[in-house]
Amino acid sequence: MSDSNNSFYDRANAHIHLANDHNKDPKVEAGEVSASFMWGVARYNAWFGAAGFKTKEEMAVRKVEMMEYYIEEYRKMLEANMDDYIENFDRYMKPQN
Repeated sequence: MSDSNNSFYDRANAHIHLANDHNKDPKVEAGEVSASFMWGVARYNAWFGAAGFKTKEEMAVRKVEMMEYYIEEYRKMLEANMDDYIENFDRYMKPQN
């Protein structure tokens, strides 16, 4: 794995660790953490998309294209991770002692 790929997973894991820290709060449900996580990535991607334009009109013209790209990429990543959890369910979901 290249250094670039290592950095990719390091960044992703840092976000997962942050979410897991929030899951430790007994007043917060895991679904709430998941929703916040999704909101955060959606907000970041909207900013990232906006950063490539000079005007709101330019961005509006490309909005559907950008949304389709992000949705398709998320779908592929979610499917790969769901398949991984199905394949490794007993190992991943085994109670930790």
